[in-house]
Amino acid sequence: MSRFPAMLRITLLVAILAGGAMFVSSGWAQDAAAEGGDVLDQPGTISVLLKLIVNHVDAITVTISLLSVYALTLIIQGFIKNRPSVLMPQESTDRIREMISNRQFRELIEFTENDPSFISRALNPALKRAPSFNAMREAMETSVGEQTAEQFRKIEYLNIIGNLGPLLGLLGTVLGMIVAFDAMQRAEGNASPAQLAGGIAIALAHTFMGLFLAVPALACFGILRTIVDRLTVRGALIAEELLLMIKPADSKPAPRTGAAPSPAVKRAAPEPSPTPAST
Repeated sequence: MSRFPAMLRITLLVAILAGGAMFVSSGWAQDAAAEGGDVLDQPGTISVLLKLIVNHVDAITVTISLLSVYALTLIIQGFIKNRPSVLMPQESTDRIREMISNRQFRELIEFTENDPSFISRALNPALKRAPSFNAMREAMETSVGEQTAEQFRKIEYLNIIGNLGPLLGLLGTVLGMIVAFDAMQRAEGNASPAQLAGGIAIALAHTFMGLFLAVPALACFGILRTIVDRLTVRGALIAEELLLMIKPADSKPAPRTGAAPSPAVKRAAPEPSPTPAST
């Protein structure tokens, strides 16, 4: 639960930066319009799209904008947290290895209980199942699976947002075409291209916004999924290596050659049968 305030702060920061960028762009567009006439006449600027979106704000535009801010937050947070130095710092691994070498198992349990690294969270349930090594291995594998699933769940929202982007853009496209054909109907079939251009422009703007949301979200989701898979596999291998260091050696006494049989299994030698007397 402690990660939600941090995510909220990042989301607010990204929203403020995005709002500031739009404000600066709008101000630049107004200056360009005052100097050179209509902004639409300024070729090669993003102000055309910004003006079109700002002048035709609807539920789809707001939804795509909010999802864009949230997706950017997830991307930044994903690349910050899914690093070897954050997920499984070398200092924690070296500390665990040192305590295992010194046979400080009580201190090891306390350290892994409080350390948030991937290795510590994988080993802590295993240490609590000692001395049965099979139970320790099963507990470690369960913990590794849960942590891996948790890491994938954190970035799965990018996949959802990436798949929703084109659908929202298509919905906006349909609404824009409805507006265009409604203008044609009200003009009784004599609508001018200028009357139709507004609805078509809105439709294409929604399509652009949906694709602009989907492409970075899906691309970053694929990259982060590869990073998470590589890091979790590496963490599982390190945790297994450390667990094998804890495994007690199988010490079974070898049978001694020439030793006397155990009293429990020793049987008395049969007595010789009496010899019949000769006649």
